[in-house]
Amino acid sequence: MAEYRLAKVATELNRSFQVLADVLNQRGFDVMPKPTTKITEDMYQALLHEFSADKAAKDEAKLLKTNRDNKPTPPPAPAPAPAAKPTTPLAKPAAEKEVKTSEPTAEKLVSRSDEVVGPKILGKIDIGGKNAKTETPKVEGKAVVETTPVAKEPKEIAPAAEAKEEVVTAPVVETTATPAPKPAVEKAAEPAEPDTEEDDVDKIDTKFEVLSGPKVLGKIHLPTLAPTGVKSLAGEARDDLREKRKRKRKQAGTEKVAVQERVKQDQNTSSNNTDNRTAPKVEITKEAVQQKVRNTMGQMGNAGRSRGMKQKIKQKNKEDRANDRRETNLRREKESKILKVTEFLTANELATMMNISVTQVISSCFMLGLIVSINQRLDAETIQIVADNFGFEVEFVDAESQIEAADNEMDDEADLLPRSPIVTVMGHVDHGKTSLLDYIRKANVIAGEAGGITQHIGAYEVTLVDGKKITFLDTPGHEAFTAMRARGAKVTDLAIIVIAADDSVMPQTREAIAHAQAAGVPMVFAFNKIDKDGANADKIREQLAAMNILMEDWGGKFQCQEISAKKGLNVDKLLEKVLLEAEIMDLKANPNRRAKGTVIEATQEKGRGIVCSMLVQTGTLRIGDHVVVGPYYAKVRALFNERGGKIDTAPPSTPVKMLGFSDAPTAGDAYVVFTDESEAKALANKRLQLVREQGIRTKRHITLDEIGRRLAVGNFKELKLIVKGDVDGSVEALSDSLLKLTTEEIAVNVIHSGVGQITESDVLLASASDAIIVGFQVRPSAKAKQIAENEEIDIRTYSVIYQAIDEIKAAMEGMLSPEVVEKVIGNVEIREVFKISKVGTIAGCYVTSGMIERKAKLRVVRDGVVIHTGELASLKRFKDDVKEVAKGYECGLQVERFNEILEGDYLEIFKTEEVKRKL
Repeated sequence: MAEYRLAKVATELNRSFQVLADVLNQRGFDVMPKPTTKITEDMYQALLHEFSADKAAKDEAKLLKTNRDNKPTPPPAPAPAPAAKPTTPLAKPAAEKEVKTSEPTAEKLVSRSDEVVGPKILGKIDIGGKNAKTETPKVEGKAVVETTPVAKEPKEIAPAAEAKEEVVTAPVVETTATPAPKPAVEKAAEPAEPDTEEDDVDKIDTKFEVLSGPKVLGKIHLPTLAPTGVKSLAGEARDDLREKRKRKRKQAGTEKVAVQERVKQDQNTSSNNTDNRTAPKVEITKEAVQQKVRNTMGQMGNAGRSRGMKQKIKQKNKEDRANDRRETNLRREKESKILKVTEFLTANELATMMNISVTQVISSCFMLGLIVSINQRLDAETIQIVADNFGFEVEFVDAESQIEAADNEMDDEADLLPRSPIVTVMGHVDHGKTSLLDYIRKANVIAGEAGGITQHIGAYEVTLVDGKKITFLDTPGHEAFTAMRARGAKVTDLAIIVIAADDSVMPQTREAIAHAQAAGVPMVFAFNKIDKDGANADKIREQLAAMNILMEDWGGKFQCQEISAKKGLNVDKLLEKVLLEAEIMDLKANPNRRAKGTVIEATQEKGRGIVCSMLVQTGTLRIGDHVVVGPYYAKVRALFNERGGKIDTAPPSTPVKMLGFSDAPTAGDAYVVFTDESEAKALANKRLQLVREQGIRTKRHITLDEIGRRLAVGNFKELKLIVKGDVDGSVEALSDSLLKLTTEEIAVNVIHSGVGQITESDVLLASASDAIIVGFQVRPSAKAKQIAENEEIDIRTYSVIYQAIDEIKAAMEGMLSPEVVEKVIGNVEIREVFKISKVGTIAGCYVTSGMIERKAKLRVVRDGVVIHTGELASLKRFKDDVKEVAKGYECGLQVERFNEILEGDYLEIFKTEEVKRKL
């Protein structure tokens, strides 16, 4: 559908765009009164129907203006013919000029001599000899020349019905029309006295005595059209004036064409003058005047609008512009009142951002009860309160938003190129994830893992038979490595969920599926161990269907494949399905930009320092790039692939190992490459300062409430640990697992964790804080081991993560206070009561059940209510003290410090035992 601009339609319809917008809004259309507003074909037709008269008026005015502009300008009135006077020698130069200007006409006459019949000679005039060239005879009276019709020339002679004679009031020189050479014709054309006299009108000396002129005998009324073959004196005068104005010499080849054009112009001018004289006058009517006024006002763009309306619209536009400026200023002022800060800002920095004095900030803190200095850092709550006192809003910016702000480079669609997919293998422990990757890579990773389970996240690039590449991420399946599985699902394009066909959908399998669904990653299911006895893939499908995950062969959307990782059965079909999913996703990246990706692992190696495993997601990573990961900065010193080969560049979807970090970055953090080293270092230092402040501010100190809680609990204990591991991911997983063991009575506090071997500083820290060192796949150095023996520091090393967790758990259980349990061992019935002075009350009893022991405790129960709990003072059978009395025997006993025993009471005999508590 065609669209029109409102301004263009307004010009076409001779109306303003404001009027058109109002009309459209009245018709039910929603149109903004702006010149650039687009209107549809329906709106345009509605406007045409409304303003058709105005459009016609404008078209008519435009047509009249066009005709007026194209109408030729009327020539000036011809000058009167000068009176004849005696020719003097002063007229010679003018005569020579006239001869030169009349050469084209003479040449034209000569060229048509074959068509001219010639004039009829009536007589001869003696002009003073054959060789007289400059003197012109004085002639008085009139001379009549009778001409005969000649051939019609379109550019020189006007059409006429017949030729007539014309009375000439100036001397005429009669010549013959016989052919002659060009010089002869020029001589015959020299004595053109009337033109010479006209050229020198301004030079005539008016001092003379007698002025002789033509004698007027009568008037001849000429017809509308000029006679054929005769040219008026006015036309000759106009020719002379035009020739004087031009003053340009033309070449001989173009003289003929120029003469023809000039003659035609003279002919048209004379015809127009004749038409104007004879055309009747048009009568001016009132309607014509009104139409002319409307056309003029339409051209001005104000048709039908009064001056008052114009002023109102102008005022309204001015107010709209003022409102827009006011809203813009308010928005800018509001944005200027928002402070984007990081937590733990100093008082001086906060004052600078608010453009106030630092003393005002310190005074506000004093009013809050805080004594701060100019360089003391304020926490988030204090910053928000102080800023609110001065009318500012605070918006806290974290490290991730700083990275996003630093990496604001946008990729053009034309620069994106296809890249290989990133596939994460996830599932429960011992379901065959690493075995599948071993078969694909033709390697044996399991042999290098302690306990036969994967405890690290690994990245591998595999080249298939057809040349296509796939990047695989292998994640641990143990429950302690939840964070690793979450990171794997976050950076991947596709997830392979491996489930053992002889097992079931385990908790870690459900967790892996949840991570993939949360990340929005497509999943392909692999049912492994299909070759084993008892394998039932349909059972797995049924369990997945209960989780609302239907396979394709069951009418769902998820692909699945039954495989055997050990024998390689159907592994190629699984890879085909993975490539099909990747092809549907149309994965692309720009390799010609700064690199960006994620840190997979970080470890410390002897002789190489911190080795960081990284995945390039977009761009190209090169040696010498400046990389920022979290609070750490590094310059890339070397790049290696997963097999240890040295490389110079890493394109998208490539896993690499990088050297250059001074400290191990956190696994899972995003990294970005900067072109400016100073900018990268500034961002890293700022984030490192923020992390330190957070560590200091979040450090827990003991308070009175905590002491009261511990006293209420009773035997409160705290286990302090120092955790060291080979990679950052394993350290994180082990620390999180140990912290989850905390109970109300015993708390686990990891005071330090890091990557690398156990050093002397770790031992000294453990000695100062009374902590235990836990090493995961690392060993202490010789000096550290010696210091630990001297300081009696316990160092525990482990290779399997669940062994470390079990031993720490057992140690915590040993630190717990044992649980006291009551055990009822007998019931006794009181049948007789004996009161003995200076001894007390003796009860004669009968053991109804169980037995009664001398060191046991008892409860006195009367009518089902316990009235006393105590211990036995004595136990006798007959006159002998005994240690115990069995069931069915009678005995006598005395309750210590209780003599209100009555006949018929019952005694419940029990003892307490300490039971070891479990976590």
